[in-house]
Amino acid sequence: MYRRPLQFAARSFAHVSACRAASAGGKGLDQEACFRALAACQQAGVSSPLVTPCRTLHVATQLRNVKETHQHTEEEVGAFTKLIEAMGFTGPLKYNKWKIKIAALRMYTCCVERINYDEFFDKCTLPDTLNSWFLVAQLHVWMCLVRMRQEGREGKYMCRYIVHSMWEDVEQRSKIMGIDAIHRKEAMKAMTETFYAAIFGYDEGILSDDCVLAAALWRNLFNRQCEDPRQLELMVEYVRKQMQYIDALDGDDLLLTGEVKWRPLVEENAQSILKVVTPTYNDAGL
Repeated sequence: MYRRPLQFAARSFAHVSACRAASAGGKGLDQEACFRALAACQQAGVSSPLVTPCRTLHVATQLRNVKETHQHTEEEVGAFTKLIEAMGFTGPLKYNKWKIKIAALRMYTCCVERINYDEFFDKCTLPDTLNSWFLVAQLHVWMCLVRMRQEGREGKYMCRYIVHSMWEDVEQRSKIMGIDAIHRKEAMKAMTETFYAAIFGYDEGILSDDCVLAAALWRNLFNRQCEDPRQLELMVEYVRKQMQYIDALDGDDLLLTGEVKWRPLVEENAQSILKVVTPTYNDAGL
């Protein structure tokens, strides 16, 4: 109870500081003001303002040549919808739930089938193990979750099935590798803790500067074992350009198709990220 007033004051100060920094900086954020806001949150014992409506926090990136996309505001829902969702059910959505589930499975498939994992293992000096595969996969799943959370209730519904598909895939892969039930249960528990800790760290990193994002990648992707700063620099650049590319994709197309074409790890033509390919789908959303 005694922490609530302090948390509210810290969040208010962080939000106001970030907005003032955005208005004063013009094209970018005032990093000193952002650091003061984050320090106030840490001193109060609360998390950084990850869910603040001030969209300008997302502009703290080195690639500012892509026009920022509009973020969906939280839509108004009726009392009945709020009631059934509070009971654990899902209210009516803009699109058919079955189509969204298929799109979620397809989006997760893009995270595991359209990624050159051997290149990540080589460039980042990661061992070729199931855990290393999971660390690379969860990074791309997180980027999809960040993008789809911008699409209102439909996007959040889709996020649930992206994560559900990921855990089913991880369990099946561990069975194929011959891991027994006891060790598989322990591994799944450890991966679950790693996943949600990584989400928090990556969220903070993408809303902060490159140093914070590099620290999150060092802790989660490299498992605190990266000694080459060039590898961190490569991954920070990869995440930044990937997020800007995904932000430029149409939200309705993502809800209906789930198609994501990832940029290569080593970009030969940086300007090519501006060319967004519009996915196609039929009347059934397939």
